[in-house]
Amino acid sequence: MSAPTLDALVSLCKRRGFIFPGSEIYGGLANTWDYGPLGIELKNRVQHEWWKRFVSQRRDMVGLESGILMNPKVWEASGHVSNFGDPLVDCKKCKQRFRGDKLLEEKIGVEGAAVLTLEQVQPMLLAEKIKCPSCGGLDWAIAKKFNLMFRTQQGVIEGEGADIYLRPETAQGMFVNFRNVQQSMRKRLPFGIAQTGTVFRNEITPGNFTFRTREFQQMEIEYFVAPGTEGPIFEQWKDDMWQWCLDIGLAPERLRIREHTKEELSHYSSRTIDIEYQYPWGWGELYGLANRSDFDLSQHQKCSGQEMTYTDPDDPMKKFLPYVIEPTFGLTRTVLAILLEAYEDEKLKEDDTRTVLHLKPIVAPYDLAILPLSKKEHLIAKAEELYKKIVQSSGLHIDFDITGRIGKRYRLQDEI
Repeated sequence: MSAPTLDALVSLCKRRGFIFPGSEIYGGLANTWDYGPLGIELKNRVQHEWWKRFVSQRRDMVGLESGILMNPKVWEASGHVSNFGDPLVDCKKCKQRFRGDKLLEEKIGVEGAAVLTLEQVQPMLLAEKIKCPSCGGLDWAIAKKFNLMFRTQQGVIEGEGADIYLRPETAQGMFVNFRNVQQSMRKRLPFGIAQTGTVFRNEITPGNFTFRTREFQQMEIEYFVAPGTEGPIFEQWKDDMWQWCLDIGLAPERLRIREHTKEELSHYSSRTIDIEYQYPWGWGELYGLANRSDFDLSQHQKCSGQEMTYTDPDDPMKKFLPYVIEPTFGLTRTVLAILLEAYEDEKLKEDDTRTVLHLKPIVAPYDLAILPLSKKEHLIAKAEELYKKIVQSSGLHIDFDITGRIGKRYRLQDEI
């Protein structure tokens, strides 16, 4: 299976109500997307299954919903203000801007591009003769650091408010609430905090449908452990994340695990892996798993002046900063990968094909469909009675369709 082209999937998504271009009646807004009736059902079911598996059914996990807006000192402490950026390069000929590392990845690989310093990006573009995707020119300006956080102002008078940021990740909301959660829920190590929500990144070159956008949803966990125990726990989370991929319908041959090299590790990480999916344009990150050590809790303790240590309930004299294992799941990318994986143009006869989505039942927008054979009143009434009875007794997601020929309605159900 798997969609033959991205365009084929984009067409299906709009036609069947999965995903629409954002603000379309006004000409759209580049790389913004709205989830239609079927798209939001699919997304909600993915999120529900994830929460059930990784939070509700585990006694070592609890949930949290923190704010999108936070004190800007949070982002200074976390390193986002100084370190959260990408190398920006300008084409001198057409003035278009691009991420230098992404332009280089096709030639020198992800690992090769990740280890380049900011000063090396422009010389490498010229050495590899990488032309501007927009105009074909080969005249690059020196790379500059571009911070990915969206900045806005909080205040009632324009231009006089305090600068704040839209969150670029959900993680920091869990770190600053570590003590609140641990003490209120009386949790012992190891335990985790989970959160789902929207995050914002001012990407230089968003694209590939919903793969890279400036607004997207994460499903993230911060799992707190005693220092020295993080190795086996990291491996267990790696296995759990891999199994999740299989259970939602992703084919193992289109999945791989990529270990980050020492040079490409983030400033907070001592070990990171990516679970990558083979998209139509190549391999791309789907999920990430990082050992953040005690970096975040240490930074917030230092910058806030507030105690962030954990007290061993069996030995009150033993206090320490826990280490953190962070499994990160992109909800938006999960939905895209599921749709790509499920898509098939099935050949029926020599000149006849039908589009089929082979969705796993746990994520499918509908569990079943009720399709009356005709529009006769007594038949419609009986079908509606059946619909109400099943919904009220089971809570299943049901489609009820009486529009068009029955054969066409069968075909339309195949597509979803």
